[in-house]
Amino acid sequence: MWLRGLVSALAWASLAAWAQAPQGAEFIPRHPFLSPSQVKSGLHMAGSDVQAMQADEWANPAQASLQQGQALWERKSASGPSCVQCHGQARDSMAGVAARLPAWSPAQGRVTNLEDRIRHCQATHQHRTPDAFESEDLLALTAWVTLASRGMPMSTALVSEEREAILRGEADYHRRQGLLNLACVHCHQDMAGKRLFNDPLSQGQSNAYPLYRLEWQSVGSLERRLRSCMNGVKAELPPWGSPRMRELALYLRWRAQGLPVEMPAVRK
Repeated sequence: MWLRGLVSALAWASLAAWAQAPQGAEFIPRHPFLSPSQVKSGLHMAGSDVQAMQADEWANPAQASLQQGQALWERKSASGPSCVQCHGQARDSMAGVAARLPAWSPAQGRVTNLEDRIRHCQATHQHRTPDAFESEDLLALTAWVTLASRGMPMSTALVSEEREAILRGEADYHRRQGLLNLACVHCHQDMAGKRLFNDPLSQGQSNAYPLYRLEWQSVGSLERRLRSCMNGVKAELPPWGSPRMRELALYLRWRAQGLPVEMPAVRK
């Protein structure tokens, strides 16, 4: 036990040193982590039927959300410009955006994700009530913007303001919670590849959201998936869009580094 405590203390000291390091310094994880060659998308764990559904443009059920997102991108707001009037075609102006988010937002002084950025634009530039979290319209717009980054690797760049946030996100990933007293790491790192009932446990990578889950019969966000996991271990759920959820998602972005953005993605 004393040796484990010593190793943990040394690892934490390394993290503290990293937090003070110059911008662009390599992130040093607190716990053992997969090597880049071992990082696998959730599609790797999916059955051949799900893989085929994702690959088939006509059979992929997320295509309807993409079409809706394109229409929303081009639709003029009653009180402001359309997305396309400000940004042009999403495939050009939004390329790479989804691979770099969540990230620190100087305007909002916190970590924000793509949904937050869209809602901010709706409020400040279109002068309207932002779409509700997990609404069809917000998910569709998020999916359409994400499509512009398809195939691009998840970014590893971290600005200085994100260092403390990513450390908090990593700590949350390893924190036991809920009546089942489990942490994210227990399923998606320690047990990844093993079966829970009939399904293999994935590494819990975040490179494919928003995605269509057959379980949901709809497109859903990464936050919805995280909340579903928290509910599964009987943990208290934070408010939608809370800083805690964004910082955990930021850590997951770093954890998925190098994986290509998948859109439109399908999971069971």
